[in-house]
Amino acid sequence: MGGNQSVPEKSIHEFTVKDAKGKDVDLSIYKGKVLLVVNVASKCSFTDSNYTQLTEVYSRYKDKGLEILAFPCNQFLHQEPATSQEVQEFACTRYKAEYPIFQKIRCNGSDTAPVYKFLKSSKTGFAGSRIKWNFTKFLLDREGRVIQRYGSSTSPLSIEGDIKKALGIA
Repeated sequence: MGGNQSVPEKSIHEFTVKDAKGKDVDLSIYKGKVLLVVNVASKCSFTDSNYTQLTEVYSRYKDKGLEILAFPCNQFLHQEPATSQEVQEFACTRYKAEYPIFQKIRCNGSDTAPVYKFLKSSKTGFAGSRIKWNFTKFLLDREGRVIQRYGSSTSPLSIEGDIKKALGIA
């Protein structure tokens, strides 16, 4: 358990997820965009710094082809107890998030969201394929393939160089 799970998908663009209101979102709409995928939580010690920096990074690079996809998750000490819509309201109101906040998902375990099975099988981290904590980040290229995985303590601003390189503006 927790090992590398084989997934047939080769790109994040092959998945459909639910938005905060429960509507299907085909991730192929992000073809051609560099993606930063993050599992978020509103009650974590990393919340303030990550949401603030995610908003800053997004405002700098959204017009250059960056999209941030935020997935709330309540698996880590129950630090995301809110509903998906409440999380969206929290992020958009408190942190001026303009990027999409999706429906709450599970990152680990037998009911891991398929998109997270794909991400974890593409790049393992310190804890193997398991997501260790809130605000684990995955940087994906324009074809929807994982370039790099970053742990919770890696701030969004500290990976700005990697984002610029993926955007082709480094």
